[in-house]
Amino acid sequence: MQRVLDSRIWPLAALAVIVVIAPLFFSSLYDYRIGALVFIFALAVVGLNLLMGFAGQVSLGHAGFLGIGAYAVAIGPTYFALPAWFSLLVGAVLSGIVAFLVGRPILKLKGHYLAVATLGFGVLVAIVLTNEADWTGGPDGMNVAHLMLFGWKVHGSDTWYWLAGATFIVGFVLAANLVDSPSGRALQAIHDSETAARMLGIDVARKKLTIFIVSAIYASVAGSYLALFDGHITPDVAGFLRSIELVAMVVLGGMGSVFGALVGAAVLVVLPQALTVFHDYEQATLGLIIMVFMIFLRRGIVPSLSAAFSGWRR
Repeated sequence: MQRVLDSRIWPLAALAVIVVIAPLFFSSLYDYRIGALVFIFALAVVGLNLLMGFAGQVSLGHAGFLGIGAYAVAIGPTYFALPAWFSLLVGAVLSGIVAFLVGRPILKLKGHYLAVATLGFGVLVAIVLTNEADWTGGPDGMNVAHLMLFGWKVHGSDTWYWLAGATFIVGFVLAANLVDSPSGRALQAIHDSETAARMLGIDVARKKLTIFIVSAIYASVAGSYLALFDGHITPDVAGFLRSIELVAMVVLGGMGSVFGALVGAAVLVVLPQALTVFHDYEQATLGLIIMVFMIFLRRGIVPSLSAAFSGWRR
């Protein structure tokens, strides 16, 4: 029991320290903006990591749920006069329903068939958001109303930094508790072998569908935060490249590592900003750095460094 508590408390304490200490190194509101984006994307990556790292199910269209959440907070206040916070909840529920309807047939697939099916879902969402111009503004997107909480307007990069950081901590705790629960151990058994999991009496189809819905809700909330933070949203939020970016964050941080979600998001959000000094070689340099990470830290940054540290202690 003490071991389980330590595995939960220490990462949570480290995360809280990061959230509180990081602003001490910020020199402008732009740094707060980057920090807020890290936490927003990390929230989506936590959900995707639960699906990929623990259940072993690949999703190449997860940005579709990001888009559903983003446009929920844009369409709700604009056309239905709904509060932004309520629209966020509606988007999360809608994403859960869509994940249920989509997940039942496609989660029966495996390997590259599943990857292509999820890719098709993401492309479909992006096409709908682009073509339904009367509702979504088409390729130009649409403006997003400010988030109001108890009569207080949430605006400013510094405010969003703290809100996104607090939300990520909540998402982190929920994910960590899920991983350490019987359901989490069942997911890991499914990841290792679906056949063996069935022999142990685990309802594999139900568990995979449940975690798919949970990961969709995580992505939807992150998409809503992204839209509210930027104040404007376009169909690119649900595009294929965004889905690939989320998968890359999972792999870089470490599949099966909840804390790795933050590290992976930080790498792919902060590095492009830091590499702007290379101008025309920015993308090439970023690609080279990612290749180096994956060559020398094959299990992802967090699991690889954790294993190296444990070996050093022994």
